[in-house]
Amino acid sequence: MEYPKKIMKTSELVKMGFSGAFLERAYYSKGQMFAQKINPLKANSPIMFYTEGFEKWRAEQMRLEQKSRGRGMM
Repeated sequence: MEYPKKIMKTSELVKMGFSGAFLERAYYSKGQMFAQKINPLKANSPIMFYTEGFEKWRAEQMRLEQKSRGRGMM
């Protein structure tokens, strides 16, 4: 997937069609290195996503989901 910018806010990714819940799951994923708050000391600080890392995480999530379905389940 192509992203218009290398670093994007959650709101920009939502406009591209990602759900807020999915982006929140990405942000809170253990060990992720592609999203961070602009100001970690503020609870409502916007989250910024490095799109290259986010895309790798998203592709891996899709692969794991397909693998968990197993063969012949479709």
